Amino acid sequence: MDRLMKKYLKSSIVTSTILIILGILLVFQSETTIMMISYVIGGVLVAIGALALIRYVKNGDSPILRNELDIVYGIVTIIFGIIIIKNYQAIASIIPAVIGIAIIINSASKLNYAFQLKTDENNMWKTTMIISIISTIFGVILLFNPFEAALGIMKVIGIFIIVYAILDLISTMAIKSSVSKIYKAVEETITDAEVVGEDEDNEKSKSKKRKKRKSNKEK
Repeated sequence: MDRLMKKYLKSSIVTSTILIILGILLVFQSETTIMMISYVIGGVLVAIGALALIRYVKNGDSPILRNELDIVYGIVTIIFGIIIIKNYQAIASIIPAVIGIAIIINSASKLNYAFQLKTDENNMWKTTMIISIISTIFGVILLFNPFEAALGIMKVIGIFIIVYAILDLISTMAIKSSVSKIYKAVEETITDAEVVGEDEDNEKSKSKKRKKRKSNKEK
């Protein structure tokens, strides 16, 4: 199987697995999960801001390397990170939109692949397309988030994420199976062509030897 396709399928399987775990955590430990996500996002922002300030101080003696925006960027990023850590409930209204966008993008790529399977007259295109459409609907629902921005509703969103991840996993495995069959067929065709080529070469070699022996006898 092509290396790029292998990488894509592996990435898709890993992503689906992570989403299933995230969905389960949101269903059974909504507040704790939101709090941990907030701490991670806030911590990353604080670290990025701190690095910007360190870079500014480090390059303070060099007018060429020093960037005045580093200090502003660093302070703003640190403050924003602290706000996210302190107000983790606000993340509850952002997570559905972020995950929704990611689901829509991933579903669009799967939908595109479904059309490719249809062009190749592969029967798996219908299954892939149906799953992609359902996944896109889930993504749109999460993006516009018609639910109330409360921690309790994250259980519902967690269920949405689990269902999507399972559907995506099924779609990925179907694509993987389909692609494996295509590459296997191509490899068999190439092998058969090589065998035919070798047989032709052997036949030509035998023919030359027969002509050579016949010529020697005539002499």
